[in-house]
This record gives sequence, C-alpha cells and structure tokens, in this order.
Amino acid sequence: MDPRRQVPRTDVVMADPRLAEAAGRLGRAIVKSAVGAAQQRARDGEIPPGAVAAQALAELPEHATTLRPVVNATGVLLHTNLGRAPLSDAARAALTAAAGCADVEYDLATGKRGPRGGGTLAALREACPAAEAVQVVNNNAAALVLAATALAAGREIVVSRGELVEIGDGFRLPDLLAATGARLREVGTTNRTTAGDYAAAIGPATGFVLKVHPSNFRIEGFTAAAPIDALAALDVPLVVDIGSGLLTPDPALPAEPDATTVLDAGADLVTASADKLLGGPQGGLILGRHELVQRLRRHPLYRALRVDKLTLAALEATLRGPRPPATRMLHTPVRELRARAERLAQDLAADGIDAVAVDTTAAVGGGGAPGVDLPSAAISLPAAYEPPLRARRVIGRIDGGRLLLDLRSTGTADDGHLLAAALASKEEV
Repeated sequence: MDPRRQVPRTDVVMADPRLAEAAGRLGRAIVKSAVGAAQQRARDGEIPPGAVAAQALAELPEHATTLRPVVNATGVLLHTNLGRAPLSDAARAALTAAAGCADVEYDLATGKRGPRGGGTLAALREACPAAEAVQVVNNNAAALVLAATALAAGREIVVSRGELVEIGDGFRLPDLLAATGARLREVGTTNRTTAGDYAAAIGPATGFVLKVHPSNFRIEGFTAAAPIDALAALDVPLVVDIGSGLLTPDPALPAEPDATTVLDAGADLVTASADKLLGGPQGGLILGRHELVQRLRRHPLYRALRVDKLTLAALEATLRGPRPPATRMLHTPVRELRARAERLAQDLAADGIDAVAVDTTAAVGGGGAPGVDLPSAAISLPAAYEPPLRARRVIGRIDGGRLLLDLRSTGTADDGHLLAAALASKEEV
C-alpha cells in the first residue's frame, strides 16, 4: 500500500484533544495550517504518518501573532528593529487590565461620558511639572505633523538647515512638514545657525520657529546653534523636538535634552517619543503652554492621531510605576554586567563551548545620544553561533569576527534563555 494513504485525514488530526485545545487558544486557522504542513511532511516521507499530530503540535506558535519575542543582546538599548523600549512589568499588567472593556471615556462616579485618558495625562503632567498642559498622540512624527497643521498650515516654519533630519526608513523631516501644507523657511547653514538667522526670517507669515535635536547624528568642529532662551525671545511660538523622550535631566546622558529644561528655557511646545528613553509604549508626547496644547487637541487631525486604550494604560503605568527596563539598562553598573558575563561564559566553557567574557561598549540607539559609548560586558562566541542563536530568538552582533552577546541590553531574567540557546546551538556549529 502507498504509505501516503496512511496519512490521517485533517478532521481526524484536528479532533486530537491537544490540537482541539490549541485551536481554542490560537484559532482554528493557525492549527489547521500546522496540521496541513505536518501531513505534507508525512507524504514526503520525512515523518511517519502516526507522527502527524505530534509534529503539528511542535510547529504551533506560542501566540496567535507572527510577532515573536526575542532577546536583544545587540548592545543597542533602544533597537528600532526590535521594538525599541521593552515595557516594564507594570506596563504589561496594565495592558492586560485594559484589554477588555475599560472606563477609557466613561465616568464611573456619574455614569456619564468622561475625559479620554485623564489618568494618563495627569501622570504625564505630574512627571513634567514645567508643562502647563500635555497631550499624547501615536508617535513623535504625529506630534510634529499635528503642530505643523494646527499652527502653520499655509504659513511658514522657520528651521535651521542643519536640523532638517532624516528620521529613519527614508522619512525626512522637511517632506513630513511640507505634507501638512506648511512652508519651510530654512535659515543658517549646515554647521552654523545663530539666533540672528532666525530673527531675520521671522515675518507676518511665520507660524512658528522649530528647533530639532539632531538625535541620530553629530556635527563637530566649526559649529554654532542658537540656544533655546534666545529663540524663545523672538515673539513667535517656539516648538522644540527633543526626540528621545527624557522628561528630566539624566546624569548618564548630560548632552541629551530633556523636556523640563527646554520648557524652563522658554519653549512653548516640546515634542518627544514615549518609546525611547522614557521606556514606554510607542507614542508622541506634546508638552507646553496650555493654549497651544489645546489648539492641537481641538484640531480635527487630532482624532486621526489619538492613541488607544492600550497605549494609555501602558504609558500611565510607565510613568507611575517602577523604573522601566530602558532606565535600568542605562544605569546598570558595568561591574554587574561583567559578573554576569563571566558566570555565563564559565558555564558555557564548562560544556566545551568557546565562550569568554569580554569588555565592550553599548549604545542607546533609537535615535538617542549619538556617539555616546556605554561601558558594557559581553559573552564572546565563535561567529558560527550567530545563525542558530538567531533561530532561537537570541539576537547579538558580530564584532571582530566573533559573536558578542552584549548584556547591557538584556536583563538577568534573560540569562537562562541565553545559556539554554547557546547550549542547544552547540551541535549545529
């Protein structure tokens, strides 16, 4: 008899209690697809017909999404390709709490409609008292688009030529702003722009002055940039994009701008990302003068850019809860990282793996603190370990012909997975 005739039918395999349970958890379509792949392997002679159900179970994903959790051992703390800031346990719990029906726009005391995201906005306001009012949209680019549309559509935005940045994936700030109907009035040069350059460009058509922190590059040498207080004295609104999301100064990054300092210096509006150094979910923060924030909030475009209940929940928990992983990673003493690296390297070496602990440098990433090297420690492995470790969702970096698993961008909770993944990869190298 042709062995292919022994491959069990789909309905028979799907009736297996283990697969029936998985269908209730992941959805029937995902389970059926795994069953079909296992049946084909049986037809091709790769597995016996009786192993179809077990093979399908082995191939099922953990979750009903194609997004898979990974260990970020690249040494880039805010890795855009890996989702930037990992959320704190408090933020993850808040996501679960808000996942069902929640009082996002409902006042439980009165039984009437309530303000949207009031708790989150209050938490943000408390975290940055220098702001008269605050608002949240779905990312920092959206914050800038909303400001440009509400304050400068059909008018001019005065901006330095040295700050017309590309923000990633080919998106360029001048194109983004021009799409709002505003006109860009470029002043100064690539390397030097003074307050006088801005003042000379201001006229009846000026909507606002925009200052952009060059968060993903540095210009060194013969340079000049106008200070915030000088631009604030120009008698037109001053919008400052600080980018990476610090609300207050951080001694580990003394050159990185923060919202409190910029607002105290006279900025009218500050925009920033919530999913970078703040350590929260993706979001665009708007902080500043009450009248301007309200103009943005009441503009029709705001409706298209507002955040959902999950973002509101995770952001509030990030602001009110314990320090998020991004802050912990930034401030972990290097001696602790060395101790972890030495312990893990010794465990791997005891199993015959060429592993050593090495000193290295990490980076903030995510368009923040360009050129700042963070002292770190890593596990150094042969480069041949990179593909099998990546298949096991451990992402490192190749440096000097070796694979480095940088521990500054990981947590102690990741150590067991790092160790198990490296040991499992040994036979494939």
